Amino acid sequence: MLLNCVAYQNGAKLAVLPIEEISDYLQRPNCFVWVSLCDANDAELEKVQKEFDLHDLVVEDARHGHQRPKIEEYDESLFVAMHMLEVTDSNMEVGEAHIFVGHNFILSIRNRSEHNFRSVRERCEREPDLLRLGTGFVLYALMDRVVDRYFPVIDELETQLETIEEHIFDKGAARVNIEQLYELKRKVAVLKHAVAPLMEAAGKLHGGRVPPVCATTQEYFRDVHDHLTRINAGVDAMRDTITTAIMVCQSTVSIEQNVINKQLAAWAAIFAIATVFTGIWGMNFQHMPELQWAYGYPVALFIIVVVCGVLYLRFKKSDWL
Repeated sequence: MLLNCVAYQNGAKLAVLPIEEISDYLQRPNCFVWVSLCDANDAELEKVQKEFDLHDLVVEDARHGHQRPKIEEYDESLFVAMHMLEVTDSNMEVGEAHIFVGHNFILSIRNRSEHNFRSVRERCEREPDLLRLGTGFVLYALMDRVVDRYFPVIDELETQLETIEEHIFDKGAARVNIEQLYELKRKVAVLKHAVAPLMEAAGKLHGGRVPPVCATTQEYFRDVHDHLTRINAGVDAMRDTITTAIMVCQSTVSIEQNVINKQLAAWAAIFAIATVFTGIWGMNFQHMPELQWAYGYPVALFIIVVVCGVLYLRFKKSDWL
C-alpha cells in the first residue's frame, strides 16, 4: 500500500505526486523524493525499483523480509533493515522497516507492524533547516523513531521481571516462576537480536569513512548509536538478572525437596524405633519373661510412646518436623 509520495526541495514540501512521476523530480537540484509504503506487494516494489534504480539484491531482501538488522552500502545508496517491536502479555510482535536511501530519494517500507512513521514526516516538515540537509537527516529521523520505541519495550520487560521477582520466594511457586522467567528470557533475546546488530551497523555511520548520504549528519547518527548502546547494556543486565532469578528458583526447589526429605527421614526414624520394639517382643521364643508379666503389654506400649515422643521432640527442635 502506498502511503505517501512527496517531493521536497531546499527543506520545503514541493509536491505530492504519483510514483510514475518520481523520475521527473529526481533531476531537480536540491530536491529529493520521500516514498512510504506499507506491506508492499511485488507490483509496487517493481515500480519503485524502476524509478529509483534499486539494486536487485536489496529489493529481494525487502520482498522476502525476515532480515537481520543491518546497513548495507550499494554504490552511493544505502539499505537499512530494522526490527520494529511491540510487547504483548504473552508474546513479542516483530515487524520490519526497510529503508532505501540515495542522495535524491528515500524509500521506507513498513512490514507486519501497526506502528507508522507519520510523526517522523511531521517532525521533518516542522524543521526545514534540518530537512535541508537531505535524505541523511530523514534516515536519522526514521532510525531514531524505531530506536526510541525500544525504550518502552525494555521498560515493559523490566516491569514483568520485577513482578516475577516479587513472588520468587512464594512457597510452591517455583515451577510457575521458572516458566515465566524462560518466557521473559525469550522476549529479551528477541530484543537483543534487534538491538545488537543494529548498534554495530550504526557505528559505521559516524566517524571515519561514512557513506556519502550520511556525511552531513554524522553527529545525529552518533546519538542513535548512543541510544542503542544504552539499550544493549540494559538488555545484557536484564539477561544476567533473569539467569540469576532462574538459579534462585532452582535453588528454592532444591531447598523445598530437602525439607521434605528431612521430614520423611524423621518420621522413618520414629517408626523404625517402634518397629524394633515390636519386633523384639513379637519373637516366639519359649522363654521370654515379659510374656508372662501382667503389666508387660502396657509397659511395652509406654516405652514405645516415650521413646517415639523423645525422638519427635528432638526432630522438632532441630527443625526437621
